[in-house]
Amino acid sequence: MRSRYLVKTLVMFSAAVLMSSSAWAQATKSWSAPRTPWGDPDIQGRWPANDMQGTPYERPESFGTRATLNDKEFAEREAARERQVRADGEVYVPQGQRAGIGGPSHWSAGERGNPQRQASLVVDPPNGRIPPMTEEGKKLFDRARSTYYYDFPDAVVAHPFETFEDLGPYDRCITRGVLASMLPTAYNMGTEIMQVPGAVVIRNEMIHETRIIPVDGAPRISSKIRSYMGDSRGHWEGDTLVIETINFNGKVGITRNGNTLLTSADLKLTERLTRVDADTLIYEATVDDPRTWTRPWKISLPLTQHPEYQFFEYACHEGNYAMRNILSAERAAEKTAPVSGTTSQP
Repeated sequence: MRSRYLVKTLVMFSAAVLMSSSAWAQATKSWSAPRTPWGDPDIQGRWPANDMQGTPYERPESFGTRATLNDKEFAEREAARERQVRADGEVYVPQGQRAGIGGPSHWSAGERGNPQRQASLVVDPPNGRIPPMTEEGKKLFDRARSTYYYDFPDAVVAHPFETFEDLGPYDRCITRGVLASMLPTAYNMGTEIMQVPGAVVIRNEMIHETRIIPVDGAPRISSKIRSYMGDSRGHWEGDTLVIETINFNGKVGITRNGNTLLTSADLKLTERLTRVDADTLIYEATVDDPRTWTRPWKISLPLTQHPEYQFFEYACHEGNYAMRNILSAERAAEKTAPVSGTTSQP
């Protein structure tokens, strides 16, 4: 984990927040998107999501359909960011301010970007809230398995750690899934886009996922082949890259780095990427999973290009002592449990 302080701001920021790609196109119609040597819109670059860190998935209910922060709310978000930056700069823990054996804040600091006015990542429904789950979706939610139970007890149901399958795919260093890999998180938020004739390559820094997306009309693989990242195919609609992904295995979620809010194998994810000026890429994703939610819903956010951004190795498996320790701790707890045969709960 390491901190980077990125200083570039979003171009035309006040107009950017929560704009759709079409609205952006109107606002920047004097700008002409560059082309690759073979004629496709050029969306290549490094587009980390740092500036959107701190923007919640869902909007506070009190906002209603208001999609942006007012001046007071934005000032509070900026002040919170400044407090965190000061804490990250601590060399020693100020005496009397922290109990226990924890070190300075920067020992576990994430990456900090520039606060944004966008009120939530979810932009549709208009209230910025994820729609209600179906009955089957609620059962999927209840079946979620993750170490995040400890940090976010409302996110998953309490469960014993009997086997490795009682840890989520992110805990096990497998994947964060397509959508979670594109969204802001604590650190390692880099996304790099590369293009070759007939394909677009999207590389994510965390869990080092790489998607090679055909844009030449190549046929899909068999629906019998299912995976965490699904089967993606893309096409161009004007200057917008549209990616449709299906054939998911139903074993990865959308929130908490893919550990929670599980989706079903019927999920269809439609992503739209539109470069609206030299340094801004609008990313939109529509989640359509009728087995899990009562209606489709959409996330949107601007990504800022940072050519200086460096990707770091994400050596997850090499340092993943958590799995062994969690499972061994559960076995130790079982030895001290009552003889009734019940398994201890975390």
